[in-house]
Amino acid sequence: VQLVESGGGLVQPGGSLRLSCATSGFAFRRVYTYWYRQAPGKERELVAEMTTLGAGTSYPDSVKGRFTVSRDTVWNTGYLQMNRLKPEDTAVYYCSARIDGVTHWGQGTQVTVSS
Repeated sequence: VQLVESGGGLVQPGGSLRLSCATSGFAFRRVYTYWYRQAPGKERELVAEMTTLGAGTSYPDSVKGRFTVSRDTVWNTGYLQMNRLKPEDTAVYYCSARIDGVTHWGQGTQVTVSS
């Protein structure tokens, strides 16, 4: 099982980024997938969830209306589109998948929102 995030970087407040999560080794479309973030000194926070087959999504209030999770089942890749970014969105972003009761994580990608 592998999950590899990419797409992070430095962006100005109000800008956008799209994170990608390339996966392999499991049936991507048949598992729940998640995006989390962790800022320095803070606990890891769930920012997006997608159910099996992409049937449903959910977001916390802190990102609702600004972040959108999606997946491409042909390329087994998940995406997190982040719009209207704020300085408080600065964090390392991780994708994860829960497979047979075990949560697998990517290595993370840094997102910095600053002018």
